[in-house]
Amino acid sequence: MSARILVVDDIPANVKFLEARLGAEYFDVIVASNGPDALALCAQGRCDVVVLDVMMPGMDGFEVCRRLKADPTTAHLPVVMVTALDQPADRVRGLEAGADDFLTKPVDELALIARVRSLARLKMAHDELRGRALTAIGLGLPSAFDVIASDRGEQGKVLIVDDRPSSYERIAAALSRTQKVTVEPHPAEAVFKAAEGGYDLILISLGFQDHDALRLAGQLRSLERTRQTPLLLIAEPEDRNRLLRGLDLGVNDYLTRPVDRNELVARVRTQIRRKRVADILRENVQATMEAAVFDALTGLHNRRYFDSHFAALVAQAAAAGKPLSLMALDIDHFKKVNDSHGHGVGDDVLRGFAARVKAAIRSADLMCRLGGEEFVVVMPDTTPETARRIAERVRQVTEQAPFPAQGGAFGVPITVSIGVADRGEAREAAAILASADKALYRSKANGRNRVTADAA
Repeated sequence: MSARILVVDDIPANVKFLEARLGAEYFDVIVASNGPDALALCAQGRCDVVVLDVMMPGMDGFEVCRRLKADPTTAHLPVVMVTALDQPADRVRGLEAGADDFLTKPVDELALIARVRSLARLKMAHDELRGRALTAIGLGLPSAFDVIASDRGEQGKVLIVDDRPSSYERIAAALSRTQKVTVEPHPAEAVFKAAEGGYDLILISLGFQDHDALRLAGQLRSLERTRQTPLLLIAEPEDRNRLLRGLDLGVNDYLTRPVDRNELVARVRTQIRRKRVADILRENVQATMEAAVFDALTGLHNRRYFDSHFAALVAQAAAAGKPLSLMALDIDHFKKVNDSHGHGVGDDVLRGFAARVKAAIRSADLMCRLGGEEFVVVMPDTTPETARRIAERVRQVTEQAPFPAQGGAFGVPITVSIGVADRGEAREAAAILASADKALYRSKANGRNRVTADAA
């Protein structure tokens, strides 16, 4: 896997070592010798992961990390801080500044490569979501990027999977002030609990007596419901190789015993905050996809969806030798509604009309809004005679009662003109739509509020 790594250090020997080691793993390495240069490179989108030295003159690594995480354009960049400082308080300070990991010198090469590789994968996955989310923001959907600054990563649901009471009791006590903690001592049960519980983070001990904790991590990564849930391992110092294997499996973070309480709280907050941002990004992507095929006002499928699916439905009907009919609808004199009562009332009428027609047609029928007051209803496996009966029912329910407006303050009476066409003999989608439109125009020309069928 190739990714662009920015190494930030003011000591040339350190830079050369990191540049050579990362380059040997086929990463594209760029360097900066001070904080301002690093911030400028990150702002230009030149890197995927930042490997950042803490002790630098002028602007230290903590300040660089804080500024990166405070800027919405760079807050998503993973940061690995590298320093000779080895106290838990130093690691907590780095994590609170927004760092994703904190490695002490002399750097463990394998741990560095494993961590950079893991964070690069995460960054690439988030980049795709972020690109789509930017489109969602353009459509007026909420921004996930605001969460980075506002969410402290607290009150998340945390599942602790550990079979030693002396261990999980201390961990639960440390987290209970800021998180909602559940303990499951049985790994087999933990899989089911994790899949059903909607957890924000799963903390797994590597020290099970009768179970392989990495197998549990692999199972959680393979399940759809837990695939995106952050995993944090708790390990003994001698578990180094297994930790590295865990990172390859998709584990997000780890701690070695003895566990510092403050570092544990900080790492859990970081993972929960990142998950919440990713969740919103995915929700925005889904909302963007829905916005592309649904009409926001009526909730019906839109013209884009109709154009892409109607031809397929016609082809399926032709292949199966089954009938298919199309109903074209146009609300009569709708411009007068907007001119007389305003567009707000017009919107109320459109929503009410869509709901009333949906209730009058069958569940298998597809109703779409083409634009303005124009609608279509696709009726699979429907003969021309049945289609005319359904269209007449729609016409009747439209005129039977005024449509409530402004919360029911008054009603607006409307009628609808309808044209009906069917597939006939080997008729293509465009021809069916043109035929239905022709029938609709005849309904309007003959006095409106009527159904006209155009035979195939």
